[in-house]
Amino acid sequence: MSRIIGIDLGTTNSCVAIHFDGEAVVVANAEGGRTTPSVVAITETGEELVGALARRQAVTNPEATVLAVKRLIGRRYDSPEARDCASVYAYSIVEAPNGDAWVHVRERDYSPQEISSFILRKLKEAAEEYLGEEVTRAIITVPAHFGDSERQATRDAGRLAGLDVERIINEPTAAALAYGVSEEREGLFAVYDLGGGTFDITLLEVRNGVFEVRATSGDTFLGGEDFDNRIIEILVREFQETHGIDLHEERMAMQRLREAAERAKQELSTTTSTEINLPFIAVTDAGPQHLARRLTRGELEDVCAELIERTLGPCQEVLDFAGLTPADMDEVILVGGMTRMPAVQEAVRGFFGRDASRGVNPDEVVAVGAATQGGVLSGEVADVLLLDVTPLSLGVETAGGVFTKLVPQNTTIPVTVAEIFTTAVDNQPFVEVHVLQGERPMAADNRSLARFQLVDLPPAPRGVPKIKVEFHIDANGIVEVTALDEATGKEQRVRVEAASGLTEQEIGRILEEAAASKEDDEERKARADIQNRLRAMLYSVRKSFADLGDRLEEEQRTDIGTMIDESDRILSDEDDVVVLRETLEGLEGAAYLIADAVYAASAEE
Repeated sequence: MSRIIGIDLGTTNSCVAIHFDGEAVVVANAEGGRTTPSVVAITETGEELVGALARRQAVTNPEATVLAVKRLIGRRYDSPEARDCASVYAYSIVEAPNGDAWVHVRERDYSPQEISSFILRKLKEAAEEYLGEEVTRAIITVPAHFGDSERQATRDAGRLAGLDVERIINEPTAAALAYGVSEEREGLFAVYDLGGGTFDITLLEVRNGVFEVRATSGDTFLGGEDFDNRIIEILVREFQETHGIDLHEERMAMQRLREAAERAKQELSTTTSTEINLPFIAVTDAGPQHLARRLTRGELEDVCAELIERTLGPCQEVLDFAGLTPADMDEVILVGGMTRMPAVQEAVRGFFGRDASRGVNPDEVVAVGAATQGGVLSGEVADVLLLDVTPLSLGVETAGGVFTKLVPQNTTIPVTVAEIFTTAVDNQPFVEVHVLQGERPMAADNRSLARFQLVDLPPAPRGVPKIKVEFHIDANGIVEVTALDEATGKEQRVRVEAASGLTEQEIGRILEEAAASKEDDEERKARADIQNRLRAMLYSVRKSFADLGDRLEEEQRTDIGTMIDESDRILSDEDDVVVLRETLEGLEGAAYLIADAVYAASAEE
C-alpha cells in the first residue's frame, strides 16, 4: 500500500510533506524549493509550466499565466469573488456551461479544478521522486470556512491529478495537529491562519492525543493577495496622477506591479522602508516612463489596517460560540505567510492579550499536519484522534421559504442527524427536498447544494405523512441526505455533489484526454529536459572555450568551434529528442577534451 502524502494547496504557494521514519518531512520540488508557487502557465507550444518556472515568465506571458486560482475553485461566475478576480488578474475569467467561474487561456477554457490539478501533480511527482515509488493517496487541506462546493471541487482536483483523496481536512486543524504532535502540547489553542487568499480562525482543545475543534470561522476571500492589491492601487493612482496613464489597461505592467508589490510587502516585514523601482513601465509621446517610489512600513500598515481589522470579527465570533474569552487560550499559533507582517502580529497580540507562538514555520506547518494525519490513517502515528467540525450550517427549505437547520455550524463530524417533516397540502403526491448551506434565516439567501424528490406518496391529509430527512456528514465534510416515507418505506437519497463543480462525465473526459496525451506529454517533457541540459552545457562549453581554448591544438579548436555553432543551430531549430541527445553527448565530449588539455598543459608547466 502506497504512502499517504499531505498537501497544502495554497492560494500563493503550495507544499507537500510525507510522514517518513517517524516524522513528517517537507519534500522539496524539482527546483529545490520547499514550497511551490501556485502558478500555472500555458506556453505558445501548449506546454504546461508549474511553480517557479511559471512565475518567472509571468511578466512576458501575463494573459496565459494563472495565479491564485484557489480563489475561483467552487465559485460561480456571477459571484463577487469572481468579479474581484477578473478586475485584478491579467487572465480571462469566463462562464462555464454550468455557471461556474472558469479561466480562458490560449483559446481553451480550463476549470479551476483542472488548473489546481497541475499544481497537485507537480507536488505528487516531487513526493514520488523523494520516495522512489508511485504515490496515489493524499490528504489535502482546505480553508476551514470552505463550503461543500469548494471541498468537492478540491477533491475533484485531486482526482484529476491521479490522487485518491483519503481526507479533506481544515488548514488550521492541520497546523494545530502538526504543532501539538511535534511539541507534545495540550490545552486550548487558537490557530490564526492568514494566508495568500483566505483567513481562518479555529479554536481547538488538545487532551490525551485527541484534537477536538471547538469552533471555526473566517473569510474565504481575505489574504495576502488583498494586501498586494492595496499597494498596487497606490502605485497605479499616483502614476496616473503624474503621467496621465492608467496602468490597469496594461496587462504586462500590472504583472510587474504585482510582483513588485509582493516583494515590497515581504521586505517591509523586516525593514521600515523599501524601494519600488520599475523602469520602462509605460511609454508616452514624451518617451519611456519609469516608476520609482519609496514605500514605508507605516504607509503599508495604514492602507491595510481595514484588512487586518476584518480578521478580528471572526476571532470574536468563535470565542462567543465556544463560550470562551481570549484569556482562556493557552497558546495562539500563527499560520500563513501574512502572519509575518508586524502589524498582523501586533493585532493578534492586542486581541488575545499574549504573544503568539513562533515555534512553527507558517509556510510549511499545514502540509506537515496533513502528512501527520496521513500517518494516522496509515497506522504510522498512534494515539492521535482528530475531531473536526462543519464550517457552515446545513438544512432544508421548509414552507414559506424558511431555512430549517438540521446540522448547526461547528457541529463535530462525522455526524448523522435526522428530523421528521410532513406535507403542506392534502393528497400531496411528492415532496421536494432542497438541501442548503449557510447561516441566513431564509432559504433564498443561502447556498443551494442539491434538490431531489420523494415521489409516489399515498393520498393523505396534510400533516399526516411522516417524512424522515437524514443528514450524514463524513470525516471529509461531504454530505449525504436521505428522505424516507415512514409509512411506505419509500426512500430517496443523494450524495451532495457540488453545485459549483465538475460532473462525473467532465472528470472522465479530462482524465481520458490526459491518458490519451500521456505519451505526447512525456515526450514533450523529455524534450524540454534535454533542451535545458543542452542549453546549460552549451553555455559551459562556450565559456570554457573562450577562456581556455588557446591551450588546444588548432584542429581541436576548429572542431569545437564548429560544434558550438552547430549546437546553437540545433537548439534553435531542432526538436527531435534523439538529435538533441546526440548533440548533448558531443558537447560533453568537447568539455572533457578542454579539461584534458588544461590539465595536460598544467602538468607540463
